[in-house]
Amino acid sequence: MRAVWKWIGIVAVIGIAMQLVRPRIGNPPVTAELQAPPEVQSILKNSCYDCHSNETRLKWFDQVAPGYWLVAHDVKEARRHLNFSEIAKLPAAQQRGALFEAVNMIRLGAMPLPQYQAMHPGTAVTPEQLAVLEKYLAPFAETDSVSAAPTPNATQAPAPENTVRLVNDAPQPASGKMSIQTILPELNGFAYPAGWETWKTISATDRGDNHTLRMILGNEIAVKAIAEKKINPWPDGAAFAKVAWQAAPDDNGGLKPGKFIQVEFMAKDASRYAKTDGWGWGRWRGMDLKPYGKDAHFVEECTNCHAPVKGNDFVYTMPLEK
Repeated sequence: MRAVWKWIGIVAVIGIAMQLVRPRIGNPPVTAELQAPPEVQSILKNSCYDCHSNETRLKWFDQVAPGYWLVAHDVKEARRHLNFSEIAKLPAAQQRGALFEAVNMIRLGAMPLPQYQAMHPGTAVTPEQLAVLEKYLAPFAETDSVSAAPTPNATQAPAPENTVRLVNDAPQPASGKMSIQTILPELNGFAYPAGWETWKTISATDRGDNHTLRMILGNEIAVKAIAEKKINPWPDGAAFAKVAWQAAPDDNGGLKPGKFIQVEFMAKDASRYAKTDGWGWGRWRGMDLKPYGKDAHFVEECTNCHAPVKGNDFVYTMPLEK
């Protein structure tokens, strides 16, 4: 019996000592909060703000170590990725992009985190609330400032019909034939893939929040995997290109590709890219194909965005049915 009490005492001492190790969370001042309608703010405050803002509210059980350590880590990472208390510092287009990703995470069930919902009942976003958020980010809303294509001049990109050309049904930037040697690799070392313009079209999508149309292309290995229905996991060597253009109005009241914006790639190599879920990532923007990001950490945007589709080997796009 004494041995039992001895171990109880040891555990109690360790438990008390653990409470003394407390990474600081804190709530910095709210400097640039998201400006959104009250119904949108209400949903975000209830389901997102505890991690993604400077207004974190901790329940008593959140403050008990070792659980507190996990909470502190999650809040730090969440604020770094998206902070509703500072998001208004970003350009309007970047704000909408961040919100689009957040709503997409909610739609896919990745946010709020399942473990957070389990410990905090009432924070799950209901289908009705999701509809409110989606309406707020309504694709190609008439009130958005980029609803019409710009008139070209000497300092602007060429007119929409001149910004894209087709090679074997696959579009590429029409900035003249750039030498592959002049295109810098991505900041993580990912090289610009030569010959991607001849890859086959797999699917198409759009981003209404930032008014872009996108086409997804696959290389021969990816196309073969699709034909053989071996896409989960995708084989090493499979690669995809996603080309984005500004959406421009056509003569029939619809939309057509306008100014070329960027091309981004993901390539499968389970060993080489083990630290990034088995995929290598790269993105080049503008007609001069400038590598994206400030440093190699840009890849975190890619892996975070694709995390909800881990069950599909981190690939969003399903091939078009023939």
